[in-house]
Amino acid sequence: MTTDIWAWVHDTHRQLAEAGHRRLADAIYELPGHANEGRNDQLDAVYPEAVASARALGLPWVEVYLRHWRMQNLLNKRHQGEQALPEAVDLLEFAHREETVGCPQSVCVVQDFAICHARVDGPGYVPERLEVLGETLARIEPARACFDCLSREYADALEDDGRPAEALSHLDTAAARIQAAGERLSLHFHHSRAGTLHRLGRHEEVLALIDTAERAERARGREIDESDRLWGGLLRARALASLGRTDEALPLLPSRDAAERHADLRHAWTETVALLVAAGAWENDAELGAVLAGWVGYLDGTGSHRPCVDLALAAGRLAVARGARTVALTLAATAERKLTRLRRTDDVAEDVGALRAAAEALPVPELPVPPGELTAHLAEARVPFETGADLLSVALDRYRGEQAGATELVLLLANVLGGLGHARAAADLLWRRLDADPDHQELIGTLGHALIQAADAEGVRRLADRLAATSPADGHWVRARWAAAEGRWAEVLEQCGAILALDASRINTRRLAAAAATRLGDHATAQRLYQELLEHALPAEEAAEEDLHRTVQEPDLWHLITAATANRDWAVVRATGARLGIEFDAPEGPVDEEWQLVTVRATRTNGSTADLPAVRTGPATARILPVLGDDVALNHGDVVVFAPALLEEPPDEGVPEAERVRWRPVFELLTLLDPAGYTTYWIDGAWPGDEAWTALRDGLREAGHAVWAYSGEQYHVHDPADEDEEAMTLPGVYAALGVPPTASAAEADALMHRLTADWEHPLAWFDLAKAAGADIGRHTEIIDRYGL
Repeated sequence: MTTDIWAWVHDTHRQLAEAGHRRLADAIYELPGHANEGRNDQLDAVYPEAVASARALGLPWVEVYLRHWRMQNLLNKRHQGEQALPEAVDLLEFAHREETVGCPQSVCVVQDFAICHARVDGPGYVPERLEVLGETLARIEPARACFDCLSREYADALEDDGRPAEALSHLDTAAARIQAAGERLSLHFHHSRAGTLHRLGRHEEVLALIDTAERAERARGREIDESDRLWGGLLRARALASLGRTDEALPLLPSRDAAERHADLRHAWTETVALLVAAGAWENDAELGAVLAGWVGYLDGTGSHRPCVDLALAAGRLAVARGARTVALTLAATAERKLTRLRRTDDVAEDVGALRAAAEALPVPELPVPPGELTAHLAEARVPFETGADLLSVALDRYRGEQAGATELVLLLANVLGGLGHARAAADLLWRRLDADPDHQELIGTLGHALIQAADAEGVRRLADRLAATSPADGHWVRARWAAAEGRWAEVLEQCGAILALDASRINTRRLAAAAATRLGDHATAQRLYQELLEHALPAEEAAEEDLHRTVQEPDLWHLITAATANRDWAVVRATGARLGIEFDAPEGPVDEEWQLVTVRATRTNGSTADLPAVRTGPATARILPVLGDDVALNHGDVVVFAPALLEEPPDEGVPEAERVRWRPVFELLTLLDPAGYTTYWIDGAWPGDEAWTALRDGLREAGHAVWAYSGEQYHVHDPADEDEEAMTLPGVYAALGVPPTASAAEADALMHRLTADWEHPLAWFDLAKAAGADIGRHTEIIDRYGL
């Protein structure tokens, strides 16, 4: 099979678009980007409709393609293991049916199958991985990109079986076959080989390999993307740390934030940091422990059992090294629990036992005060979290006081464990205490929070079911918060509605319900809920400290303004603004003023973000300035409603003044309020000079049109006066022309002719001329002459 996957994608996209299936055609182009870049929300929004369309149209090859890219996202960006296993198995079967086996992407599904089993238990599934990968490699040509991918997966399986030397030999044989077929090795292939060399302790070779591979990429004119740059830096840093060259390793190690964004970096990042800690070049503190614990908890929740054990061991050893007894024991317990989910434990059970023994060997601290006084002591003495966890654990082991006192200690220890990244352990602790103290409201609330933090869906259901008989409102509240955490906003509204039917005085319930309505674009419901909130809120002067959440907060007023703006309820906007001290130019009517320059952050059709300059026209409105293309569902002059919260904080005093002056508030787009109706056409050609361009811009504005230049100084066009082979170039301009709804394409075409009639180098506006029914030959000639 030699079908070029990307040629097939291009042809399929064209055929679907021509047949009127534009959304499916767009999904075919967009889904790989969403998958590889980790745009999970966008992928989840596009995928269900796309795969349903493929099935309805009877396009099994397209279905294989879509499902494969979703699996790549689930496995590589979300590190799902057992969660994704049923889909991986089903997809492999589907991709090898008679009607799908010829699809070029069917081979890639084998990789999904292998990766998923490696996530669950790489060593435990070595035989299955080697069998399916070996069979597939035997029937595909080395010239195919899939041969590169599957060869790497085969080597990974050998490494998981403790055979790194065989893995390296396999990679070298595969490399020779790929190159003999006239193809180049991917940068990913070199990264895989570097990982195998690291396993073999050949760290100098790792450094040389990465340098050579990246030079070769650049020599081919290929940019190294962010993911590959991060991996290159991480592989170098790990090799340098292994060689003891920590000063060189530190600047190359990707930041912790980068590892948060890219889950595939976390294992090697942790391994590298452990080497740096051992060398005294990195602080082994509770903050590091909390980060690693959060990653362990994430892998626990996704069913990536083997990576979870490996990371728990690494984090546990670091906890032992800093003397954090309770944290180390918690990590040992996590690893022990995950051992029961592995097929093969002979290679790791001893390490888990050693972690347990090392944690138990740490000294047990003496309590500085009696158990009943410990809570106050910890707060007064500002005891560090990990030390506090150790003291609280001792107190609970020895406590023989009243039930209320024990519950207080459990609540505090649970909060401490949650703050240290051990939400699952906190929930387990709270469950045990709930059986002894079943009606304690704070215990119930804290358990609900811990379960949501741990992403324990089954635990949430169990708690909500338990509360349904005795405290139904609390049961609904747990379900509502869990639905909000998962972005199921319609369910949030439903659960909050059930609570308010039982108790109309709930304030936080209305806040959450209104937020859900806003997410759903139901601004009328959001406004009603915020107005009801104001009616049921306690007067600030009468509220006790523990009831302050039941008073009106400033964000409540801003959210009400936003909802009322979306509903064009200007009387409410003005009345609520007055409560915030906002002064308006006019006493009544729509708010349409000119306040300040802001940035509105919108989502492009491909899922990426677009920061759009705009003029703020009211408390929650702004008018878009640039002329935009089809990739954003807005255009010049559109008035939009934005969410009131700043997405980026203003620069602090330490930032240079010039940067502070350039800063503009950034707000999230909520909805389009008043479309201006502009149509975009693109103009292209040689830059006419500042004076001519200003005259064009002013002339267009006087006629109600708009123009927005997108090209920069780097954009050049061919100079038609130069016939030399080494063609000279001219500065170019690529811009968007906005035609108002009051003007026809023919009028805009005539206007452009008039305003540019005396220019030495004419511009091309092919699409506008075509829409106007004008002579497009002139524009075709300009495009050819100037190489546009």
